[in-house]
Amino acid sequence: MMKELNTDLFDPRSTLMDPDFSRDATPSADADADDFAFAFNDSNFSDRLLRIEIMGDTPESRPDSEACTSIADWARHRKRRREDIKKENIPDLAECPEEQILNDNQPDMDDCEGCENQDEEAVAMVEESPSGDEAANSNDSDWGMDCSTVVRVKTLHISSPILAAKSPFFYKLFSNGMRESEQRHVTLRINASEETALMELLNFMYSNTLTTTSAPALLDVLMAADKFEVASCMRYCSRLLRNMPMTPESALLYLELPSSVLMAEAVQALTDAAKQYLAARYKDISKFIEEVMALPLAGIEAIVSSDELQVASEDAVYDFVLKWSRTHYPKLEERREILGSRLARYIRFPYMTCRKLKKVLTCNDFDHDAASKLVLEALFFKAEAPHRQRILAAEESATLNRRFVERAYKYRPVKVVEFDLPRQQCVVYLDLKREECANLFPSGRVYSQAFHLGGQGFFLSAHCNMDQQSSFHCFGLFLGMQEKGSVSFAVDYEFAARSKPTEEFISKYKGNYTFTGGKAVGYRNLFAIPWTSFMAEDSLYFINGVLHLRAELTIRH
Repeated sequence: MMKELNTDLFDPRSTLMDPDFSRDATPSADADADDFAFAFNDSNFSDRLLRIEIMGDTPESRPDSEACTSIADWARHRKRRREDIKKENIPDLAECPEEQILNDNQPDMDDCEGCENQDEEAVAMVEESPSGDEAANSNDSDWGMDCSTVVRVKTLHISSPILAAKSPFFYKLFSNGMRESEQRHVTLRINASEETALMELLNFMYSNTLTTTSAPALLDVLMAADKFEVASCMRYCSRLLRNMPMTPESALLYLELPSSVLMAEAVQALTDAAKQYLAARYKDISKFIEEVMALPLAGIEAIVSSDELQVASEDAVYDFVLKWSRTHYPKLEERREILGSRLARYIRFPYMTCRKLKKVLTCNDFDHDAASKLVLEALFFKAEAPHRQRILAAEESATLNRRFVERAYKYRPVKVVEFDLPRQQCVVYLDLKREECANLFPSGRVYSQAFHLGGQGFFLSAHCNMDQQSSFHCFGLFLGMQEKGSVSFAVDYEFAARSKPTEEFISKYKGNYTFTGGKAVGYRNLFAIPWTSFMAEDSLYFINGVLHLRAELTIRH
């Protein structure tokens, strides 16, 4: 009778349960969540026995948190252990890139033939006879009993409704209609390296809290929670880790967790925080070039996907990605695969210069068909009207693929139309947002990307400077030639800007100049008005918050 009573009392379908103990199907670890800590390992509130068989570990597979005082220690130990396991199983390790080792081999235990998946799927057994310990050994299981030795056994009193409510793994175990759901004794087999984390996890499933607070131990619990499908504990660990001070080592570690963990929605906030940390720390790549060049793939993806990357132009992003991939993936086939499947999506080809896009077409590092598609898409975007470009960028900003979203480039992108006949000529369009112009006050300047005429590189620069009499600030526009020796170059030029009410381009200044390397020419007060009038709300020159400038250059003969 008592056995029947226990079964009814803990049956989730029972209508006789005390309503105080009812709960949602997916409980959270909030402060007001049900707390069943009093029932943990208590026979009075349990309907089953959980037998935990702890298998012997090699020294390399001790708990990741053992003797680890920091995230860096945890990462180094875990990486070293996975590499050692890989060496035992792959004859020629030198042929495998490091990222492949980290991504393809994730066990927390000795990886030996016959039980290579023990860390990826939790294994449960049921004893045929509740009264005999030898029953576990006679169970018809061929997942590798001879692979390791049971070094000790722990037995806990458990409540199947509590565990089932927290974990789909346990829910299926107790309700799948097979003998596991009918037996009172259930056996789990784990590595010694997982014991501490599993006990923390089981305690959490009752109490909604953890006793451990160190980052390495929390990571071990997070891995166990993923293995036994306890999403609420994954969220809890993720939140605690996210609130700890982030470092490059910890951020990279979070981004290189096993794929099953990374794909879990419960860990998304942690990985997002790691990406944001790396993107903010390395937003100016030029200041950390050696450090960034040594980062693994996950770190590079976080950095080059950022809108806030401070680079001269998108050309610089392309060059950096190419340099990094050639360093880390010297084999052409592997490099093409990484560029095509992982990194190319983060290069914003529509904002690269046409000269660089031509080089993409002939770059052997990219698959030719893929490169052609990327360049064609970029050229179509460049040909779109500005309002269409803004619409495309707005649509892309809500997706992971942000190839049409402009970064905060040090050198502003330009549109260039080139002519060879009847004379060599180019027309250059430069757009500046109102806030970009406002940031120039009182003495700032912003440069355009380089453009070319007759084989020579030129650029535009917009300034906030004093007028000729130094009586007030004003907006200035200059044309410069990139320094290339002592070559002399005679050019006719004209500056124009769109102006209200017609919103057509109106010529502001014309002139001619013989350039030599490094020289520049322009006008300190392009609009012949003070800075305050130029920036005023009723300014004639800002159309929908954008200043549209045009420069025409023609080679003189």
